[in-house]
Amino acid sequence: MPPIWHEHPDYAVKRDFQGYGEAGLDIKWPNDAKIAVSFVINYEEGGERNVLHGDGMAEQNLRENPTGPARINERNLNVESEYEYGSRAGFWRLFRLFNTHNMKFTLYAVAQAIEQQPAVAVRSLEEGHDVASHGYRWVEYHDFPIEKEKEYIRKAVTSLKSVTGQAPKGWYYGRNSPHSRTLVPQVYEEMGEVLVWGSDSYADDVPYWVDLPLEREKEGAKGLLVLPYSYDTNDFKFHVVGSGWAGPGDFEEHMRNAFDVLYEEGQEGKPKMMTVGLHCRIVGRPGRLGALKKFVEYIGQKEGVWVATRTEIAECFKKQYPYKKGYLAGDVKCSV
Repeated sequence: MPPIWHEHPDYAVKRDFQGYGEAGLDIKWPNDAKIAVSFVINYEEGGERNVLHGDGMAEQNLRENPTGPARINERNLNVESEYEYGSRAGFWRLFRLFNTHNMKFTLYAVAQAIEQQPAVAVRSLEEGHDVASHGYRWVEYHDFPIEKEKEYIRKAVTSLKSVTGQAPKGWYYGRNSPHSRTLVPQVYEEMGEVLVWGSDSYADDVPYWVDLPLEREKEGAKGLLVLPYSYDTNDFKFHVVGSGWAGPGDFEEHMRNAFDVLYEEGQEGKPKMMTVGLHCRIVGRPGRLGALKKFVEYIGQKEGVWVATRTEIAECFKKQYPYKKGYLAGDVKCSV
């Protein structure tokens, strides 16, 4: 039998199956928009697993040749060059696309990757985009001891702040541990920094608050605002064998279908949020970018679409629905 799971109460986050229930939530996006669209560019190039960084193996995830052999204690120059393509060409292709259409994105920045090419974060901020943290390294944090994970959180915040001049206001791991939801805001508070939102959740189509276990006996609790991320409207499925996109047309069709449903719900009085997950080395390839370009042009022709950074979305939500302790327990619901 597997060992019994024992969770420390300081990190025991509760589950919530109710959410906003049948009634949903009446959010007012700026200019009476029917939908908020968040484009996210995952910038991981240079922060992935590599024997040069002491990982003992080359990166295996999200690569063009997923059936290629794993390289243990050996560099894989083919995989390394794929990641380098994302930083050398893919990012700038996405950057130009969104700037041309005057649409703002959020950069999920792996700090070690940004250290290799700081211009990615600097130019993003200069053009009004948002730089959030994607951890210090793009590695699996699930088995990290608590103190080691806290060290890596501090390193991520310090590194990105040294480049951008400010601590990242948002956080998304993707490869988080069971302790991460509590540890990230805890480290931010210890560092005297402000965490506005977290995105390691796929539980809703709108933002929601969660209680933090470490604040259960604390006056002035702040909670954590969660902006759910998405695996289904995400280009990583180009690299999922057997259940991913067969081609760019599938990606574009799925994106349009998701947008149309959420847009219609917004027209019916329940505005939603749509997240589009992108990777420089995946959709930044010429054969795929056209599908994203068509989707960008499609939503650009619609009335009542607010394309915003995740921090803008979070700040808008917080003004209407400030935190009240007890959300996860189900005894407090949002009210204006």
